[in-house]
Amino acid sequence: MKSRLFASIAALCLCFFAVFITSTANLAASAADWPQWRGPERNGVSSDSGLLKQWPAGGPKLLWQVNDIGDGYSTPAVVGTRIYVMSNRGMENEFVQALSTQDGKPIWTTRIGNVGNPKQNPSYPKARSTPTVDGNSIYVLSSNGDLACLETKTGKIRWQKSVRTEFGGQPGEWAYSESPLVDGDVVVVTPGGEQATMVALNKKTGVVIWKSAIPGGDAAGYASAVVVQGGGRKQYVQCLSKGMVGVDAKTGQFLWRNKDVAKGPAQYFTPVVRGEYVYGGALGVGGVLLRLKAEGGGVAAEQVYFTRGLPNGIGGAVIVGDTIFGTEAGQNLVAADLATGKVKWQDKSFGWASVAYADGHLYLHGINGEIALVEASQDAYRQKGRFAPPAQPKHSGAPPYGEGAFAYPVVANGRLYIRDLGTLWAYDIKAGR
Repeated sequence: MKSRLFASIAALCLCFFAVFITSTANLAASAADWPQWRGPERNGVSSDSGLLKQWPAGGPKLLWQVNDIGDGYSTPAVVGTRIYVMSNRGMENEFVQALSTQDGKPIWTTRIGNVGNPKQNPSYPKARSTPTVDGNSIYVLSSNGDLACLETKTGKIRWQKSVRTEFGGQPGEWAYSESPLVDGDVVVVTPGGEQATMVALNKKTGVVIWKSAIPGGDAAGYASAVVVQGGGRKQYVQCLSKGMVGVDAKTGQFLWRNKDVAKGPAQYFTPVVRGEYVYGGALGVGGVLLRLKAEGGGVAAEQVYFTRGLPNGIGGAVIVGDTIFGTEAGQNLVAADLATGKVKWQDKSFGWASVAYADGHLYLHGINGEIALVEASQDAYRQKGRFAPPAQPKHSGAPPYGEGAFAYPVVANGRLYIRDLGTLWAYDIKAGR
């Protein structure tokens, strides 16, 4: 009897050990997740490796395509075996949904609110924000300013509030586009306006920690806040309607402003950070590099350069080594020295696009719907693949003033995810399989 009991216990222990090993392996595989806007560090860079260096003529293998996820420009977040994305059906149903990475089928769907500014001009009223996944919670901001914290497992809402009504929020013409920033115990969003231009809330309860009434009472832009350590202060840096600003992360105290990024017609460009340096783009104009330094008990934003023709488009930019890559309104893909702003090369072969980086290559999603793989080279444009996804949705109007394929590419766990309006594609980009 005892021997059989010990044998059973031993078998259970072995089973537990096997489950533990499998779970550990799964955790290791999740290192290449894409849990928020612009990836793990909000810089457009994926840690994924072992990816294809050259694509076949028709593009990498298409694993699946779904065409009914709802309308919108929201970029997906990918964690483990789930995809999280914002969408809308009509003007009174903006929602967040969890989809399976296996086949794109829905797991749960939760309505957040209405679509914001439905009478905007030009008219692009749709879901925009990327969900932010933080452990067993997910944070979303609807285009109408409804901020919510939900359970990742079920989609159940834990807390919710309107940044438009509770904080006197003032969005831009095209409503709210920001993706919430989770930093430690706080979630940071940008209502815009005079009362609380930026706010920090307790991520578990939604209780206000601080409100920052930034001088000028800027309307919210269409970028998302990032964390910066510079000038001896931890800061949240954001692009608003009147320029790029920095506020103290602990108190919300306004620290500095740069007006050059507001020289373009709209503020779409999420700042890119390298140490104490912050790069921002003025849409259709150029790029600015700032160095944050301590000055008189505060922080000064010293302008290193403001140069026309540098990355500034709505597709963002990535820093690889000492080079910044991105597109600009002249539809060039530009590679420039980050420290000096000197252009290393530029090329019109692909055109205006959003950009991500992984394993030595740039992943481009063109505003025309095409996708390209380009070597992240410092000396020349080297295209390693280009294709058009099948059965693309139709857009209203024509770029640059009409609607385009605005969602950013996502590289996660050996896959490339592309969203365009109601369609989502998943491609296998892992080498050797």
